[in-house]
Amino acid sequence: MSNTSDGHRRWRPRTRKPPAPAPLPVRTPPEDRLTAADSTQLAIGLLTASLDSPELEAWAAGALIPEDPWALADVIAGLLMVNLLVLHELQEATGQPPSATLRRLAISAEAGRGMPPAE
Repeated sequence: MSNTSDGHRRWRPRTRKPPAPAPLPVRTPPEDRLTAADSTQLAIGLLTASLDSPELEAWAAGALIPEDPWALADVIAGLLMVNLLVLHELQEATGQPPSATLRRLAISAEAGRGMPPAE
């Protein structure tokens, strides 16, 4: 409450600072993380299984993908490395830039799902 010039009292809300956000816990990766070679081998195993049969791909997804979040991140990094290597090899073989290869791949994927290609 505060007094006004005419002597009446009026209510004024208090101004408060918003509370500071709670600090996030520091998460450290486990000591037994996958190496880059391990991650790449798992990624190649997953990709190879997907080429063979849907049953083998389903088995590989359940057996080769780790449940630990850090190990899963390592496998995803391995998949990225394998994909980049494949794009590089395709560029050397075809002379087309990776963007053109990815565009054709996206169009093929859309056609496989029965969707019309995006213009």
